[in-house]
Amino acid sequence: MTVNEASPVIVPLPTEAPVWARTFVVSPLILVGTIDEGGTPDVAPKHMAMPLGWQNLFCFVCAPRHATYRNAVAQGAFTVSFPLPEQIVETSLAAGGRLGDSSKPSLAAVPTIPARVVDGVLVEGCYLYLECTLDRVIDDLGENSIVVGRVVAAAADERALRDPERDDADLVHELPLLGYLAPGRFTKIHDSLAFPFPVDFRY
Repeated sequence: MTVNEASPVIVPLPTEAPVWARTFVVSPLILVGTIDEGGTPDVAPKHMAMPLGWQNLFCFVCAPRHATYRNAVAQGAFTVSFPLPEQIVETSLAAGGRLGDSSKPSLAAVPTIPARVVDGVLVEGCYLYLECTLDRVIDDLGENSIVVGRVVAAAADERALRDPERDDADLVHELPLLGYLAPGRFTKIHDSLAFPFPVDFRY
């Protein structure tokens, strides 16, 4: 028997500390846009983010100490841009540090376009855009919170749109998606397979 054929050894993980840094977990990587109290646009990357249910609700994890949280709550709105793999440098720059006046100089290298419905900006060149009004905030999740938005406008790169006349695998292959492998790595997703749902499966 080779090593690869051996049964895996399952190792218990202590839960006195967070377990999320012990293995890689696949997540989306998005850019959340807000407007600060002085009217200046801010953009920050988030990976703990997802649609919330089957309706037009979207959420991301943040913390009250972060400007993104404070801005979204004060403004009552935020935007979401889904970057492509070739935008990884701009996505990284959006995580740049702040100066004493709370400005983030690295954002000068992140091109933006105006949002259509809410007051805010979107990151140019992304494949999917959401504009959200604040629906609710769920606080006291340890040091974190979940910020929930209701999607009031959306737009997408035409190349990213699914089409019944086109194989989904071809779409993903031709316009690869950006994935975040927490903690600290990213991947370019260009291969995909149809999920083998049971014949009696219902949503």
